[in-house]
Amino acid sequence: MSKETSFAAARLERDVPAAEGRVDDALIAVSSLMTSVVTARRDTIGVPATSGHATIRRLAKAQMALVDVSGDILRVHGDLVQIGRETAGYDLHECPAIAGAVSEPLPAAA
Repeated sequence: MSKETSFAAARLERDVPAAEGRVDDALIAVSSLMTSVVTARRDTIGVPATSGHATIRRLAKAQMALVDVSGDILRVHGDLVQIGRETAGYDLHECPAIAGAVSEPLPAAA
């Protein structure tokens, strides 16, 4: 394997799990915001149930967008593993531990 390929592989081994984690962090943050918004609406006396509905719908849309992004990043991860096998001769049976434990093969997660 060339030095350039080795450097690229090292960057990808660092960057792919980091991207996966950041998307998860964003999903958690939006989910927490959703909880706060709905709780505030429920707990504020005199606020009708219809108040803030558009905001809640926007947050739900943002959550779904993040779920879609997460799926796309997981697919990219799988694609990169396959490219590594084909071009660099890697015999990858599993990704680095930092990527997190996945009990199913990646294509099943899609």
